Amino acid sequence: MEWLTAPFEVAFVQRALWGGILVSLVCALAGTWVVLRGMAFFGDAMSHGLLPGIALASLAGGSLVVGACVSAAVMTLGVHALRRSPRLSQDTGIGVLFVGMLSLGVIIVSRSQSFAVDLTGFLFGDVLAVRPQDLAYLGVALGVALAVSVLGYRPFVALAFDERKAATLGMRPRLAHAVLLGLLALAVVASFHIVGTLLVFGLLIAPPAAVLPWARGIPVIMAGAACLGALATFLGLLLSWHLHTAAGATIAATAVLQFLVSVLASGALARWRGRTAHRLDAPAPHTEYGHPA
Repeated sequence: MEWLTAPFEVAFVQRALWGGILVSLVCALAGTWVVLRGMAFFGDAMSHGLLPGIALASLAGGSLVVGACVSAAVMTLGVHALRRSPRLSQDTGIGVLFVGMLSLGVIIVSRSQSFAVDLTGFLFGDVLAVRPQDLAYLGVALGVALAVSVLGYRPFVALAFDERKAATLGMRPRLAHAVLLGLLALAVVASFHIVGTLLVFGLLIAPPAAVLPWARGIPVIMAGAACLGALATFLGLLLSWHLHTAAGATIAATAVLQFLVSVLASGALARWRGRTAHRLDAPAPHTEYGHPA
């Protein structure tokens, strides 16, 4: 059993594990709504749209988290504003902002001769460099995400399944959508230190999508996604330690593998149920006297 416990006897791996678990909890809360609302493209755009703020913060010697928050706020406000245009689809607006923010970030990076290492950490994460203060930030982010999810639960549910009915019930779907965008931005900003922006979908989308075929209620999806995300963090760190692979990428790949296993298992179960139902519905064989055998 030493191979199972040895990596987690090291202090920085322990911090990485706790950091990954906290991020998994935040992503489970936000990612469930992203999956139900079909907002995966916006999540992708948001993760890449953080680059300008982080690049400016790095070059100025400031906090990368603050820079990421500024970029996330710009993306959120921009998408919310473009959503009001009747002639412009939401995907189009998100795509334009995505390319614009990413281009601006690359331009800023190109002006620096010493940003390559920081950019690598931003894109692919550096989970093994999690500090105690990072855990405190993630704890605060989890508290905010939990409060938003609890207070906005009913409007979010109405928005996820029928936006027009949400408006009829007085749920203020535009405000709920804006708050939901903010929750997603919080999850992306909290996650980029752990798995990087290119791999943030590993913890944001894969766990809720893996639980979705098996769960009947939204709280169950969130709880299951949190468990799968924490398990992916543990297994990813364990594998990266023994295989000498990138920790953030291994965590993300483990989460995606969980999703693939879930999809294959749910498909196999559906086919088995279909064959069973077909056999039960088939008429019983009859004897030559006309009675069932």
